[in-house]
Amino acid sequence: MKIVLDLTELVASGKLTAVEAERLKGFAAQDTGALGVNILMAFGAVAVALGAGVLVPDAWTALAIGAVLFGVGFGLTLVRDRRWTLFAQITMTVGALAVYGALSILTEGDLALSSLAVLGLAVAAGVARSGLLAALAVLGLTALLGGATAYWHATYAVSILQPTLTILALAAVAIIGLLASQQVPVAYQRVALIAARTATLLINVAFLVGSLFGDKTPYFALEPVVFSVVWALLLVGVGLWGVRENRRWVVNTAAVFGAVHFYTQWFETLGASPVSILGGGLLLIAFGFGLKTINSRWLDRGAAST
Repeated sequence: MKIVLDLTELVASGKLTAVEAERLKGFAAQDTGALGVNILMAFGAVAVALGAGVLVPDAWTALAIGAVLFGVGFGLTLVRDRRWTLFAQITMTVGALAVYGALSILTEGDLALSSLAVLGLAVAAGVARSGLLAALAVLGLTALLGGATAYWHATYAVSILQPTLTILALAAVAIIGLLASQQVPVAYQRVALIAARTATLLINVAFLVGSLFGDKTPYFALEPVVFSVVWALLLVGVGLWGVRENRRWVVNTAAVFGAVHFYTQWFETLGASPVSILGGGLLLIAFGFGLKTINSRWLDRGAAST
């Protein structure tokens, strides 16, 4: 666990002696030096990889370089030398990204091979203890289910082709990630939580798409109103669960997407008129004050417990 302390303030308030503060500063100096060396080595490794990629711009080159970087990082992880922990994590992360990108090009969208690539990304996230890789693995799963993003001039777009299947699959990922974060060693708890949170965010995006367009498959069809009602109920239920379990991120996420859901239905129903915009603005201010009050109470509760 990493804790940020203001040593000067603690000494001034009498909560920490000057001797203890100097001792803690010594630990920080050692950690800072190791951090600098790790970052320098990581930049060097990435620069060499980029140089090789520019000289031989090919997917197979990226695959080979990525495999080498991941292998180096994995080897250092097995050695369990704490001085090289950050360097090992960075090289494994960059290596896994290179391998995943190369495989995505080489497989040309093949579902089975793309699924294996996403699975490998998830395994790499655990090995490298990388929250970035965990999030990308969840994004890769969403892409396998038909999710995509797009951009053109001053326009951003997101598409979820199978909202129901996407919601169910990501709900399983979120639940498994949450349960795993309570069972795995401390070093892996953050990775599991990031996977669960990424899945939660994408679930809300899938509900947003479903609430606007519904879902039609060869087996069933769901109208937009079904997604709207279920989404609203889940936001309320999950928000209340977050309050009870003292999970601030969950409460804030439920509140934000609750506002998104409300405004989506508000303007879909009333359209963009002066009255609807004025009413929506007033309600947004009310939502903001409510969320601020909730977070202030959390901060006061944390201060009272220390």
